[in-house]
Amino acid sequence: MSDTSIILKPVFSCPADGNIPRVKLPPDWRLSWHQAETVKAIRDPNIDVAIDTALTGDGKTLPAYLDTFESPDCCVMGCYPTNELARDQEIAIRGYIEQFQPSSEPRIVRLSSAELEAYSESNQIRKDAAIATRAGQSEILLTNPDMLHYLHRGAYTWKNDNPDKLWGRIDKDFDLFVFDEFGLFSAPQIASVINTALLIKNTNRRKKFLFLSATPDENFPEKLHLAGFRIKLIDPVREQKYQFPDTAEEERQLLSRGWRQVTRTVRLNFEGLEPTAGASEAWLRENGDRILNQFLQNPGSKGAIILNSIASVKRLVPFFRNLFEPEGLTVGENTGLSGKTEKARSLSSDLVLGTSTIDVGVDFKINFLIFESADAGNFIQRLGRLGRHEGYLKNGNWVKFAEFTAFALVPKFLVERLFAIDPPPLAAEGIYDRIFFNGQIIDNYQKINNFAGYYRRWGAVQSAMLCRQLNHPDLKRQYQGSAQALKRDCQTVFETHLGKVIGEMKKWGEEWREFSGNKTGNPIVEEATSFRGSSPLQCGLYDLTEPDERERFKTYDLPGILGNLDIEPMTKGEFLKTRKDVATRTETPIPRSRFEYCLGFMKLLRYREERLNWQFIYPGDLQAIADGWKVQVLAGIEVWQPENPWIADINKRLKRQALVCYVLRLPVTEARVRLRLPMHFQIYPIGDRDAVHAAAPYAIAFGQSALLLDTLTHWLKPKGDETWIV
Repeated sequence: MSDTSIILKPVFSCPADGNIPRVKLPPDWRLSWHQAETVKAIRDPNIDVAIDTALTGDGKTLPAYLDTFESPDCCVMGCYPTNELARDQEIAIRGYIEQFQPSSEPRIVRLSSAELEAYSESNQIRKDAAIATRAGQSEILLTNPDMLHYLHRGAYTWKNDNPDKLWGRIDKDFDLFVFDEFGLFSAPQIASVINTALLIKNTNRRKKFLFLSATPDENFPEKLHLAGFRIKLIDPVREQKYQFPDTAEEERQLLSRGWRQVTRTVRLNFEGLEPTAGASEAWLRENGDRILNQFLQNPGSKGAIILNSIASVKRLVPFFRNLFEPEGLTVGENTGLSGKTEKARSLSSDLVLGTSTIDVGVDFKINFLIFESADAGNFIQRLGRLGRHEGYLKNGNWVKFAEFTAFALVPKFLVERLFAIDPPPLAAEGIYDRIFFNGQIIDNYQKINNFAGYYRRWGAVQSAMLCRQLNHPDLKRQYQGSAQALKRDCQTVFETHLGKVIGEMKKWGEEWREFSGNKTGNPIVEEATSFRGSSPLQCGLYDLTEPDERERFKTYDLPGILGNLDIEPMTKGEFLKTRKDVATRTETPIPRSRFEYCLGFMKLLRYREERLNWQFIYPGDLQAIADGWKVQVLAGIEVWQPENPWIADINKRLKRQALVCYVLRLPVTEARVRLRLPMHFQIYPIGDRDAVHAAAPYAIAFGQSALLLDTLTHWLKPKGDETWIV
């Protein structure tokens, strides 16, 4: 027992009232209430958008694809924020197909950027033709929202093609567009989805959108409503469609009435840590034997450790393998830098260590969980990985979990707010239902900025580019009414006038031409119209720590490399030649295009045990730049890191880069606190070249982060300064 340990009750989901027309269910199968309501909303001609906010693990995927089981003419595009989640959902959908046995089995195609490039190269066709072909071969297309974004912005077409060559066909072919884990999207991605949905709405009829998230953005439905979308919010919490039984007898009664168990009883332990780098890693090393005993005392246990840092996972995997393997237990790794083979193997390990690649919707069969969290939504998301399954099959035998245990590695302030104030929201050994508990986490976790000002300030830049597409000479007559409707909707949703936005875009273009001498290009507009940002500091890695040479070709951002990796520079030619040689020798397609615009290339030799300090430096007057209070393009930025013998090679490339950035006259730590920035917000220290021995007095953000920072700094500006979009 612990003075910071609680019990979370099991969760049961209410069954639907009766059967749904044109849905043939397997024997002894009932839809949940929210699943039935989602199917009804999708079929309702008076509904354009359905938003399902059922709890994590309550089966939000099934209703999105049910109609493809009943009608061969129904086509659905599912957009998933990670490739791992798309892969997991493909497995889930194929499992549903096996259970439902539809008379006409829908064809499923999963298409990531890597799979697109491999298909394009192996068939020797252009990417636009590859997308059209694969989309045409499917009733269910599983992809990512990035691809949907870029195909609607003409990224896969050629100069002389009509802008709607690709999206015009795909939008007509697919009836429903699904966005899973939508609550994880940040403001730029939400703005992109809104713009894309408005384009589809105004150029097609009777298209549907389904958004799935247990933690949705509360302002999102209002923005869709402003644009004229007819919305159905399916909220089983509000409608009291969950029960939280106190006894085993109550559980049996609910099961007998058709209620479905979503999660099991969980013991949750809070471990309050100092908010310093490495605190969680140190706790895990100190408690290694305690973690091992969980598996030894409970044979058949499966566990996961979810951390915020890839480098921490990489350092801890050998530690836990040395601890677990002598006992016959396996340890896996699943991060953004893990190879495909290791990721797949990790899911069957006794203990898997990972990052956000495994907490975003992947359906684990585990009974033991240790996790860090960045904010309240992230806490709820990661805790939701536990208790979803009562056991698993091992070598044909059923292994039932005896208990479910979690350890939350959180800042001390959160533990104090939950247990130490008078009266405390939670009591030691208290028993709580998930709804009450989630509310306490949301109320007491440190609030982070949601960048609500982004939509008005930057969201309409995408709108202007989409309207420009519809006014293309070859499309103007076809989409004349659509262009006007799209413009009107965008101006309403983003609370601005596109004429003013276009004026600003022209000004940025003129400033860029004056700065660079180039006759074309507009880096700020390019950044504002990207989905996740342009990754200007992304580098190509040849990972020598990866056993499978086919999976050694990876990308990682320079700041993460500088602090955590021991590397050796390569030339672009060396890197690409190695890629080609490995691909040829192993007869394995290794996509090339993701390395095309990398800042630099290097061999990853090992992960550092101790993080190295570094900062950016600038040869000019940073005070004058910061006093501009605006997003701008800078060149000449370098890295100061005297312990790094290769830094000169990195700087040769870096200082030639023209970078979209925002410079703030605050140290990074103070900027994070005052602006309530998310944990993973990409903001870095920068100082004058002649003052590198002092703590960096300025902070800098690049790319999309610079645009986000721009929406907050009015809180810091001296009175009298103006903002540009009204």
